[in-house]
Amino acid sequence: MAGGHKSIETKHYEERAAFFEGLARLGALSRRGFMKVACASAGIAAAKGLITPQSFQLVEVAQAAEAGTPGFTFAYISDTHLYTAKVNDRFIRSILKAVDDVNALNPQPDFVLFGGDLAQLGKKEELELGAEILKNVKAPVKMMVGEHDWFLDMGEQWRSLFGPSQYSFDHKGVHFVTLMSVEEKDFWTARGMTPEERMQTVAGLDNGLQSRFEVGPAGRAWLEADLAKVDKATPIVVFSHSPLYKYYRNWNFWTDDADEVQAILAKFDKVTVVHGHTHQLLLNQIGKISFYGLLSTAWPWPYAPEGLPKLTLTAQMNRADPFNAFDGCGDGHLDVLASGLVDKVYNLWNRDPVTIRSTYLTWQGTTARPPAPTLPTY
Repeated sequence: MAGGHKSIETKHYEERAAFFEGLARLGALSRRGFMKVACASAGIAAAKGLITPQSFQLVEVAQAAEAGTPGFTFAYISDTHLYTAKVNDRFIRSILKAVDDVNALNPQPDFVLFGGDLAQLGKKEELELGAEILKNVKAPVKMMVGEHDWFLDMGEQWRSLFGPSQYSFDHKGVHFVTLMSVEEKDFWTARGMTPEERMQTVAGLDNGLQSRFEVGPAGRAWLEADLAKVDKATPIVVFSHSPLYKYYRNWNFWTDDADEVQAILAKFDKVTVVHGHTHQLLLNQIGKISFYGLLSTAWPWPYAPEGLPKLTLTAQMNRADPFNAFDGCGDGHLDVLASGLVDKVYNLWNRDPVTIRSTYLTWQGTTARPPAPTLPTY
């Protein structure tokens, strides 16, 4: 996001007093305890060169004015994987940092997408903690569910806090769809698993017990019915936690019915899919559909040994520095153009932002290629 604002450790303490008291009631750190930990961590991190006074350098993305229609922006935060503060307060500080960065944008985005995996184990306390933190975002927040939010109670707590797992809305000439893409076939009943065992199994990407993610027959029917009322010339932006293509099956970076979902979307002239789950800068183009992977605020994930889309700039997101907790994590923002395509800014924490122009994907990497990286790979 745009730089030039104070970091979380030095900003907004007075106006957040009530917020931290609310966290304490949820079983998190007390306000005094949080400030003590945050300030101490900031001092240590600054001494070791792990953070800078500003979260990011200034990013300027021009609004589009194609066909006389102004563009607009939305921001995203994704894959926070919150535990309770007693278990891991670093992930809490990460999402608080992201909230501050989004709130510092000027002008403010039209809305903020949360890209899924708010919680780590789907516990009531984890989801409530995330909901309380996200209440501090200035812009309207749109929620998307991830598998870590769902499989402990099959979405009961998620629905009570945030509503349906999939929905659509229209904004400034664009039709947005938030799709539930982490359904799984029942692998737990025959094994007599408890809810906790089911959740732990889904969280294990290479355990060999679970099925692959899917939108599923009911989800595809819902998507077709939703899009039936939309003109094929209308730009479509789909939010999906799991990538709507088949990336790497062993890690469940894979959506089993992706081909069937793509066939539904291929009827439209302009389709952009924004997905989470993979915790990495990830780009793909299949026919008329552009795909953008979201970064995580919790931890980075290495690139898979096979299946990586050819347009992904692997060198632009080198493997994480094992001594730097934030290296390879981040958030970002998208500029929606009047064409229905997007210019995407990846804000990699502790690095310069990476901008991906829509023309890079539409022209299959032959133009608008981002600069070559200069950082070492770990």
